[in-house]
Amino acid sequence: MKKSLFITVSLFFCMQVFPQTRVVTGELTAFNRYPVANVKVTAKKAKTAVTTNEEGKFQLVCKEKDVIVIKSEVFASMNVRVSKNDHEFKINLIFRDTPTNREIATGMGYIKEDQLTYALANLEFENNDFCNYTNVISLIQGKFSGVQVQNTGSGSMGVFIRGTKSLEGSNEAIYVVDGMEVVDISFVVPCHMKSITILKDGAAAMYGSRGANGVVVIVTKGGLN
Repeated sequence: MKKSLFITVSLFFCMQVFPQTRVVTGELTAFNRYPVANVKVTAKKAKTAVTTNEEGKFQLVCKEKDVIVIKSEVFASMNVRVSKNDHEFKINLIFRDTPTNREIATGMGYIKEDQLTYALANLEFENNDFCNYTNVISLIQGKFSGVQVQNTGSGSMGVFIRGTKSLEGSNEAIYVVDGMEVVDISFVVPCHMKSITILKDGAAAMYGSRGANGVVVIVTKGGLN
């Protein structure tokens, strides 16, 4: 009985000391369409590493709450957290465009020369990580550290550039999508966005008193229907 109890306690202790590992799969792309090959992908906690294949795909052993680290001389570094329910990732890398990086990218086989040439000439607005976010609110939280996002009480999340309260009431920013003012931006799909800009102070003056709390300006690829 004592031996059985000892084994049970030991197993429990080991599970706490050595967090459970699992395999996650992923795919790296550039300009949201072209596979990125030969790039090293590392699990920070598990200390495992693999290289993407010619289709930009990888399989990586991770621990619980691990961080996937992607570093390359021609792409912006990327850290992606692995949550409990994450098993598959599609990660778009941001290409740092310089003459030297163009040579490295094609010479090292990260991306094919004809694909890179076409992308730089025609896919400028695809060279971002917007598609890595599940919704526009998480994108704002990830990209604008000084901006607060809170529940407005109406079932939707609001963006607050100057704090959440003032003497007059809410300090929620106003939202402009493709030139039109809207009351909510939850309908915007990050992967469909060209750009997002946070305006405040003098930059928001063009919106008059309505812009006093700041303005979130979003431009989409197709425009509002």
